[in-house]
Amino acid sequence: MAPMAEFDLVVAGAGIVGLAHALAAVRRGLRVAVVERHASAGGASVQNFGFITIAGQAPGATRARALRSRDIWLEVSGPAGIAIEQRGAMVLARREEAWATLQEFALSAEGRGCELLGAQQALRRMPAARGVRGALASPDELRIEARTAMSRLAAWLAQAHGVTFHFGQAAIGVEPGGLRTAEGLVAGGAVVVAPGCALPALFPGLARRVRFRHCMLQMLRVRPRGGFPALPAVVMGDLSIARYEGFASQPSGASLKARLARECAPALAAGVHLIAAAGQDGTLVIGDSHREEALPDSRASAAVEALILDEMGEVLGLEQFDVVERWTGVYPVADTKPAIIDAPAPRVRVVDITNGLGMSTAFALAEETVAELFT
Repeated sequence: MAPMAEFDLVVAGAGIVGLAHALAAVRRGLRVAVVERHASAGGASVQNFGFITIAGQAPGATRARALRSRDIWLEVSGPAGIAIEQRGAMVLARREEAWATLQEFALSAEGRGCELLGAQQALRRMPAARGVRGALASPDELRIEARTAMSRLAAWLAQAHGVTFHFGQAAIGVEPGGLRTAEGLVAGGAVVVAPGCALPALFPGLARRVRFRHCMLQMLRVRPRGGFPALPAVVMGDLSIARYEGFASQPSGASLKARLARECAPALAAGVHLIAAAGQDGTLVIGDSHREEALPDSRASAAVEALILDEMGEVLGLEQFDVVERWTGVYPVADTKPAIIDAPAPRVRVVDITNGLGMSTAFALAEETVAELFT
């Protein structure tokens, strides 16, 4: 006989996807436990920009989830002690095709609320910009510091909402009575497994079925020298316009991709696009690149780093700086996008976001999953 459930929901994983499910559950008045194999969250949830992206998201479910998740970040950031580092995004167009794409996006339903800026207007707001034809200013984005946000969110869930955390316990598998860990069973009426890149270890058959892979990315933190002007918002450039589906699906997107293929083939091959985000300490977080591998590979390429920094120089004109930190991140990808949502057993769900948008969409996706489990 299965033991009586101590919790209504047991969540495996204390990254953003797991914590989002814990939040969605406690907002319904449910008793929640979270099991995390490490002493604190790691992996994709702390290796990213902390950028909650709205403009350029694919129309439909992804954009709707990003909008809802942005609202939840605003609701929880203050109580959880998570600072909003930056608001808004400036997408700088240097090529004619990129500017045409932004103009088309601004006329679409998804572009409502964004502001088109001519070259001189863009330079007044972003004096660092180089060779800009125009820009799209979006007011909707948020950036938090990912490295501290997860621990603060977990602490707030524990203190304010009574979530029980089992850190340093590895999940072994799901049983009818709850989640089996290396130290015993955490009994729960329902289980959500948010495994991130650990999916193959827990559900190898599912991982094979969706052709699970790891997306490796390179990022840097640089400190500008001299009087480099502050960035009023997170900055993206032409390569980002071609990468984000909401932009790239516009009529001029194909022409932009064709031109970039001629002019920036090595950067495209390495999955490089520019995002530049300012920290409160005067540094800039710069990235990133994308390389899919069957197994995680932490090796960083000097050539790829040079491509990222070259794009930074082309877009922002930043040439005098010190690299103070560099790292390799990893997030899960699969043929099932934007997320793996699987039901291996009754009242068990496996949830993995596979498009790199965990920070942007996890809160909304978790609300959907918890509502389906507990309605």
